[in-house]
Amino acid sequence: MSIYKIHHITKYLYDSEVFENANQIKIFPFPKEGQDILSQEIKITGDPVLNKFFDYWGNGTAFFTLNPAHQELVIDSRLIVQAISKEIDESNSTINDWQELTNQVNKDILLLDYALCEKIEHQEIVDDLIKTLALKNYTPIEAAKKANQYIYENYKYVKGITTIETTVDEIIQLKSGVCQDFAHLLLHILRTLGLPARYVSGYICPNKSGMRGEGATHAWVDVYIPNLGWIGIDPTNNCYANINHIQLAVGRDFADCTPIKGVFKGSAKQDLLVYVSVGYEDGHVFEETNTVQMQREQSIVAPTIILEQHQQ
Repeated sequence: MSIYKIHHITKYLYDSEVFENANQIKIFPFPKEGQDILSQEIKITGDPVLNKFFDYWGNGTAFFTLNPAHQELVIDSRLIVQAISKEIDESNSTINDWQELTNQVNKDILLLDYALCEKIEHQEIVDDLIKTLALKNYTPIEAAKKANQYIYENYKYVKGITTIETTVDEIIQLKSGVCQDFAHLLLHILRTLGLPARYVSGYICPNKSGMRGEGATHAWVDVYIPNLGWIGIDPTNNCYANINHIQLAVGRDFADCTPIKGVFKGSAKQDLLVYVSVGYEDGHVFEETNTVQMQREQSIVAPTIILEQHQQ
């Protein structure tokens, strides 16, 4: 069991006044076994009313609008969460049946959505990879682990060469990227196999272990296994998602999990600052700050940046 204190600040700065700033936030931890929210406090500039609901994917979501003219918008989340480890019994014969997986997917619209595989230009590369690794010869969970390991061993972790709009085709060509890119690639491989898989956004809190993406907003994948349910796997670190992974939102891809997005009225250059700190029970604190520069919008209704940070 571990307890983390996570402080997450998103700050927008505008060089002229904007107004009617409408935003959607998904910064509420996902309801799941082994992840208990002890407290969460969210403060937003102007103290707007939060209209909360659960979206189609089960994510805690809220809308708010800051109507008065302003040149700064700050969204400040302070979270205390308790995580409990979960053992995965891979020897259980009831999880090894591909036909049982197919039967369950065909009876569940949500699993069908997660299993739907989109077309890409380099599909033949993915198909060849599946054949080379003989993934269909393994059980569903073993196949997922083999694909996870392949990405970890063959794709370099390099910050700054991809964006939120980088496609799976581009990731395949680059053979490099960050957690968001590796998650999107793994999703495509698993869905090509017929496995329901979902994108997961959250934090990784391993406390000085040297894991990639440590202390920052992070992304990984949940794969559905019959009689086990959703199992988290992290291609950035070649491991199961465990008590070090705090889950915020899920969806088919990053667009469904965007922590913060919205629009405002006005024509202004906006700068974005994201600060994340993770406090551990031993007193250690990991801090990370990222600044994103954005171009001036010429239209009277200018979109804010879609995500708070390219997940690392």
